[in-house]
Amino acid sequence: MQSEAIPEYGEMYRDSISLVNKKTGDRQWVYPKKTKGPLYSGRTWFSIFLMILLFAGPFIKINNHPILLLNILERKFIIFGIPFWPQDLPLFALLMLTFVVFIIVFTVMFGRVWCGWACPQTIFMEMLFRKIEYWIEGDFKAQKKLDEQELNTEKIIKKGTKHIIFFSLAVIIANTFLAYLIGIDEVAKLITEGPSAHIGQFIALIIFSFVFYLVFAKIRELVCIVICPYGRLQGLMLDKNSIVVAYDFIRGEPRGFKKKNEIKLQGDCVDCHRCVQVCPTGIDIRNGTQLECVNCTACIDECDDVMTRINKPKGLIRYASQEQIANGLGRRITFRSAAYLSVLTLLMGLLTYFIATRKDIETTLLRTPGMLYQQQENNRVSNMYNFEVVNKTFHEQQVSVELAEPAGATLKMVDRESSQLSLGEDEIITGSFFILLDKTAIKQNNISAKVNIYSNGKLIEVMKTNFVGPVTN
Repeated sequence: MQSEAIPEYGEMYRDSISLVNKKTGDRQWVYPKKTKGPLYSGRTWFSIFLMILLFAGPFIKINNHPILLLNILERKFIIFGIPFWPQDLPLFALLMLTFVVFIIVFTVMFGRVWCGWACPQTIFMEMLFRKIEYWIEGDFKAQKKLDEQELNTEKIIKKGTKHIIFFSLAVIIANTFLAYLIGIDEVAKLITEGPSAHIGQFIALIIFSFVFYLVFAKIRELVCIVICPYGRLQGLMLDKNSIVVAYDFIRGEPRGFKKKNEIKLQGDCVDCHRCVQVCPTGIDIRNGTQLECVNCTACIDECDDVMTRINKPKGLIRYASQEQIANGLGRRITFRSAAYLSVLTLLMGLLTYFIATRKDIETTLLRTPGMLYQQQENNRVSNMYNFEVVNKTFHEQQVSVELAEPAGATLKMVDRESSQLSLGEDEIITGSFFILLDKTAIKQNNISAKVNIYSNGKLIEVMKTNFVGPVTN
């Protein structure tokens, strides 16, 4: 979505991003002013809650298994205590599709609220690393002065301290991230048994640590503007009815501070640039919705503070849609939003149904390809079948395969003495068996056959197949 530009100021701001020096083409470092206000305080407490949840997550277990595990290498995923194995790939794909559609719906209706309030990049950058930077180096003017001054003892101590703390935090975050991939128990083994016993995991930890350090110490807002696919695509998702952090140009323009006894018509914006000073991506929100805006609400707090000081109503910059500001329309559900909501509702319904009906034991039974019936001793005929049994639970399962139909037939395992199978966690057992039937009982070429599958003595599935043989007169 491109919001309407202020006619007086044109659309020149769309020709480049705020992080590029317009003269040299080099990156322009952003020094955001320390902000305060009710929205910032709310974001701070919400971020503390999310960080506690994030760091505690690997230690939270259900039935001695992590509540969340995304082990890509072993193709083992646990989401809210529910295990997903390679055989659940279609279900997992449906879960990811539902999540993507949810993000689209949320963005269409509420803009980039996720980016400003819940994204780990924003939380760590603004609520952890940036606060440490303010504590060590001071506010934005002090930081800029420190960067511009020659190397001296003060600069070495402040910069060195900051980057040591930054890298230490990056290591902690990397360990947490690794715990979500391989499990906290494996990370504990890496720490107690040393890198030499887990060289692959140690290399991954080093890589993650340096990546997180570079992201929060050097790359920073470039993640949101250049790297993050959601940030790049949000312009396609937003429309004029999406709720975003917006400047009320109807009320604010023409901007400028009205001098005493001045007669000319003036808007409420006094052009103090405090909304620009606090922006972590260096944009001027008064130009309209822009790619760089992450909806952090820092400009709202600053503008509300200025409005209070000059006895003007708050909300010159606020959460609103372009339609609300330009035409004074209220919040409404558009056809586009309704269509997305319908698709999301359908996907969530399907996901709920498939999860509710998901089987703990999955079995597959097929007649052995390329084989017809075989003549056996004692005037009997046999058919050969291949089977596969998958245990999708965290518990050992005792599975038995028993023949229900046709009457008078017997089941004989190949290379197994018994049809009783013991499956451990995530174990797959494959094998073959014969169904043998007296030749005189075969009255047609194709006979229906049923095989019952029992787990821990409970019937869990009836597998249907067919038995072929010669017809006797």
